[in-house]
Amino acid sequence: MFKKGTKIYSIINNKCPRCQEGNFFKYKLTYTPGKVTELHEHCSNCNLKYMIEPSFFYGAMYVGYGITVAICIAVFIISFLIFGLDLLKSFAAILIAIVLLMPINLRLSRMLWIQMFISYEEKKESDIS
Repeated sequence: MFKKGTKIYSIINNKCPRCQEGNFFKYKLTYTPGKVTELHEHCSNCNLKYMIEPSFFYGAMYVGYGITVAICIAVFIISFLIFGLDLLKSFAAILIAIVLLMPINLRLSRMLWIQMFISYEEKKESDIS
């Protein structure tokens, strides 16, 4: 399931969606605002251009919105129904979770977005020489 050649491998390891060798982001996971979503222009291995067209990753905002909604629902269910917190404390827990998970959400939404358009291409014998 997490083997090379699957989309989930590329997403989890932040690798190029086409060759799954080159790094997608310039920096490891960080909370520095300028570095969170900074990515390489091209794959270092297969030379895939990550910014397929101008403003390509604007579509990732819709994916990020869906992830945020899922986080909010999950945190609310856990805090309100399982831990029995009141409504105000549950919303505070949601706010804290969203802020703490924001860098992961931004990166994950970009990785999911580009995975929708680019598929893995296995190297062939003729490509090696």
